[in-house]
Amino acid sequence: MLLLVRPIYLDHHATTPVAPEVVAAMLPWFSERFGNPSGKAHALAREAHEAVEGARGQVATLVGAAPEEIVFTSGATEANNLAVRGGARAAPRGRHAVTSVLEHAAVLEPCRSLEREGWEVTRVAAGTQGLVEATAVAAALRPDTALVSLMAANNEIGTLQPVAEVGALCRERGVLLHSDAVQAVGRLPVSVGEWGLDLMSLSAHKMYGPKGVGALYVRRGRRPPVRLQAQMEGGGQERGIRSGTLNVPGIVGFGEAARLAAEALRAGEPGRLRTLRERLLAGLREAVGGIEVNGALEPRLPGNLNVSIAGIEAEILLLSVGDEVAVSSGAACAEAGGKGSHVLRALGLPDERVYSSLRFGLGRYNTEEEVDRAVRTLAEAVAAARSRSAAARP
Repeated sequence: MLLLVRPIYLDHHATTPVAPEVVAAMLPWFSERFGNPSGKAHALAREAHEAVEGARGQVATLVGAAPEEIVFTSGATEANNLAVRGGARAAPRGRHAVTSVLEHAAVLEPCRSLEREGWEVTRVAAGTQGLVEATAVAAALRPDTALVSLMAANNEIGTLQPVAEVGALCRERGVLLHSDAVQAVGRLPVSVGEWGLDLMSLSAHKMYGPKGVGALYVRRGRRPPVRLQAQMEGGGQERGIRSGTLNVPGIVGFGEAARLAAEALRAGEPGRLRTLRERLLAGLREAVGGIEVNGALEPRLPGNLNVSIAGIEAEILLLSVGDEVAVSSGAACAEAGGKGSHVLRALGLPDERVYSSLRFGLGRYNTEEEVDRAVRTLAEAVAAARSRSAAARP
């Protein structure tokens, strides 16, 4: 069913709309420029190869890497699996890994896979504000630790983790460091060198690019070198790290999205989003009431707001406003078998906070007027729900 009026989109952590410039850059590579970049025998193949390499350079520039350090994948889930399982299995030392309780399932599940293979995995706790302490990671490191995986920014509560501090620890001890930076890249300045990363996962569709394409940064020049066991084998593409015919339109779109993201960062987009977030939070507190912020407000992604609304079940509220405002529930990612968000559980929040949580993700095309309309819509829906709840009481 086609919607006559599009809802106000405030769910940019789930995905972002593809920028018009990205669509325009991709279109020729579906039709007249359809060559396979793995072949070099004719002009169509060569121009596809050149397009892929151009995009590789654009993605590398955004994160301060060299082009040859970017490996294209089908998305961040594959990149995380390649980093965690591929990095651990090829590690020259130990069978111990460290991660955090806040990680996305695309890191937590590969860690469980390692445990089934006999690895030990330490999951570092986060405090009530959703912040992992670098000292806690340091305490978890052992002589046989081969890999640390710590996300840059949480996908639910937006809190920023101390990747650079952990990077310094890992360099001192020769431990491989991976970061799932999907939510951070394109939203904040990211430098793989300053963060001391060996591996970093990226995704195009979180930064106004297409779905189905991502990348893994693999540091070169490290001693000992970064070794990865390929998780997909076949034609030897991407230096044998990730076989499979390359998604040329998607990669070209990824490159253009990276270029646009760099422009937006220089133009002050993080500050604009932070101002919108403050407006949203103030509006919710005034018009709705009973608002509790989940996780520290700083350091946090500028466009993220995760709140619990007293007396409201989030899933019911979302059903009532879904045609007008697109947001998500913090409890929707029931990673722990129906127990609600594992991230909010890790903060020690009670059931009523977990199941009344909403995640807002502000983005490039949101305006003040949209934020104000969203607040009014939510306020009306919450008031109606609270009224029904009061009337139902004996």
